Amino acid sequence: MVDFESKFGKCPMYYTMSAVEGKWKWIILWEIYKAEVIRYNKLREELQPIAHKTLSKQLKELEASKLVHREQYNEVPPKVEYSLTNEGKTLIPILDLMYQWGEKHIDME
Repeated sequence: MVDFESKFGKCPMYYTMSAVEGKWKWIILWEIYKAEVIRYNKLREELQPIAHKTLSKQLKELEASKLVHREQYNEVPPKVEYSLTNEGKTLIPILDLMYQWGEKHIDME
C-alpha cells in the first residue's frame, strides 16, 4: 500500500493546503493583507477570541512558509510588525475569491 506522503507529497494542491492549513491561517493572512502592516496586539485584537499561543504558533508557521514577514524593532516596549511577503501576496487573488464566495453564500444557511 502507498502511504499518503509518497502519493501526494509532490501534489501542488497538497503543498498549498499544508502551507495554509488550520482554522486561523487564512483569516490571519486576510487581516494582514487588509492592514498591509500590522502590529501583533492589533492583529490579536482583530482576531478575538484567538488565544495568544495559537496566534504565535500560526504566525511562526506562516513565517516559516515564507508567507509572512516579521519585523522586530529593538525598543522598549518591544515592537513587532507583520506583513505579507511577496510569496504571501501571491495568495491575495485566492483570498479575494474566498471572500467573494463567502459574501455570496453566507446567507444561504
